[in-house]
Amino acid sequence: MTSGPARAGQRIIIAGAGVVGLATAWELIRRGHEVTVLEKEAGVAAHQTGNNSGVIHSGLYYTPGSMKARLAVAGAESMKRFAAEHGVAVHTTGKLVVATSEAQLGRLHELHRRGTLNGVPCRLVSPEEAREYEPHVSCVAALRVESTGIVDYKGVCAVLARMIGEAGGDIRFGTAVTGIRAEAAHTVVETDNGQWRGDGFVNCGGLHSDRIARLAGIRPGVRIIPFRGEYYELAPEQEHLVKGLIYPVPDPAFPFLGVHLTRMTGGGVHAGPNALFAFAREGYTWLTVNPRDVLDSATWPGLWKLGAKFWKVGISETARSLSRRRFLAGLRQLVPELPDESLVPTHAGVRAQAMHRDGTLVDDFLFERAPRQMHVLNAPSPAATAALEIGRIIADEALVTVR
Repeated sequence: MTSGPARAGQRIIIAGAGVVGLATAWELIRRGHEVTVLEKEAGVAAHQTGNNSGVIHSGLYYTPGSMKARLAVAGAESMKRFAAEHGVAVHTTGKLVVATSEAQLGRLHELHRRGTLNGVPCRLVSPEEAREYEPHVSCVAALRVESTGIVDYKGVCAVLARMIGEAGGDIRFGTAVTGIRAEAAHTVVETDNGQWRGDGFVNCGGLHSDRIARLAGIRPGVRIIPFRGEYYELAPEQEHLVKGLIYPVPDPAFPFLGVHLTRMTGGGVHAGPNALFAFAREGYTWLTVNPRDVLDSATWPGLWKLGAKFWKVGISETARSLSRRRFLAGLRQLVPELPDESLVPTHAGVRAQAMHRDGTLVDDFLFERAPRQMHVLNAPSPAATAALEIGRIIADEALVTVR
């Protein structure tokens, strides 16, 4: 099977129908190119995009001048505009990052410094001012961030998919990439549902992006290591205790943000996530084990080096996963009034974390290029927030590879 006759412009094949893949596809179509999106699942946003917290990040946490910082600030605004224009649920809630002890004040002030340098509207507030936003919060100081919001990312993907189809693009579901080879003037993509030939190929495979790159003969210097983030929801009787978003001050020694409270677009309040090594790249439960995925992770030296560095944190996160009481104790540092029966289990997500051989986590977006190919090997948070901006960058880069 091959894609149809080319319109004016290039013929680009994209692997992955998450928000980054779809945003890239839409940007290429908008520029007059022909696009086919190959997705192994039955619908869009099946993995990272559809199982995240729904937050539109402000750009507060990122190193000033980094790609993540620039894209988050621009992406927050473009994502809000896109959702509002297309009838997707979106709310600019603002959030509080709260210091619950004097020892955290230095880190809180550093966040304020970073946010200011990144152009994020944020200001330090007293405990009394914090309670004007969140009456039940406990803190010694807080950082108020006005631009943080929430959005229905599945809804965003549904709109993008519809627009792609209406503009003549093609999305093939149930189609997994099984091979990639370069020809003199084309890239040929083999799948379990036929063959596509294009002028260029873009890998937005998320949890499987490194494997797709290897199918193309690339040997990336990173490997995707899956980390599961488990969520709870607050019981309906406790939802009134949270008005918007409440985050802890992140620990710089730990590469994740910590459990937080997020009011969702459809109502309800999410609590979480924690961060656990997953025994499958699509391991949304403890019982999901994929031997190939475990072997892939276990044979990567970086995982053992990371484990040696963070073993105490790993034990703590595992204990919190196995004990609802421990999970609740973490949340009570933010909102002490949460009663014992506050938490109801809900979905989990899996984060595709690119890791170097030395155990360091790739902290920014990572692209690898080859003739007629563009591989997105790391698209960390704020990838969903900044998807429309990232799509423009990937489109630029992809078109360079086919010249």
